[in-house]
Amino acid sequence: MNYLGLDISTSAVGVTLLDDNGDLIFCEAWDLRTLEKDLLVKAEVIKENLKTIRLPVDHITIEQPLQRFIQGRSSIKTILMLAKFNAIISYICKEMYGVSPEYIGATSARKKCGLVAPRGENVKEFVLKSLLDTEPNFSIEYTKHGNPKHGSYDRADSLVVAKAGHKIWKEKNSES
Repeated sequence: MNYLGLDISTSAVGVTLLDDNGDLIFCEAWDLRTLEKDLLVKAEVIKENLKTIRLPVDHITIEQPLQRFIQGRSSIKTILMLAKFNAIISYICKEMYGVSPEYIGATSARKKCGLVAPRGENVKEFVLKSLLDTEPNFSIEYTKHGNPKHGSYDRADSLVVAKAGHKIWKEKNSES
C-alpha cells in the first residue's frame, strides 16, 4: 500500500508518497507562483503532475486549510480561497485514485509524528530541521544565501502529513 500526503497552497503544493512501511518513495513541491491566479488553471497543473505518479495510491491524507484567523497572516478572502483550492484538489484525487482523502490539521499531524516545537521556536524551521536530521531520504536545496529554496517547507509539511496519515491508518487497522 502507498500513502499520499499533500500540503496544499496556491503558491506550492507539497506532495509525498510513502510505501507500506512508511518509507519515503518521493517528496516534491510543485511551484504554482508563475501561473495565473485562476484556481482552476492551478488545479489542472496539479492534476497533470499527479498523473506522473506511476504507483498505486491507496490512502490520501491532506492538510486541512486554515479554519480560523491568524492575526496578521490570514483574511476571510485567503481562508475561502484556500478552502476552495483544497476542495478542488481533493476532488481531483478522488477521481484519479478512487480514494476519498482524509484530512488532518497541521498541529495534529506534527504531534502524531512527535514533532512538537519548543515554545517560541519557529515551527516550520523546527520541522524542517527535524526531518533533515531523522529522514535519510529527505534532503533540500538552499539558495545562495543559505536559505531553504521555495517549496522546502511545503515538502516537509507534506511528509509530516503523509507520515501522520500512515500512522493513523496503521493504528486503525491494527485494532480490527
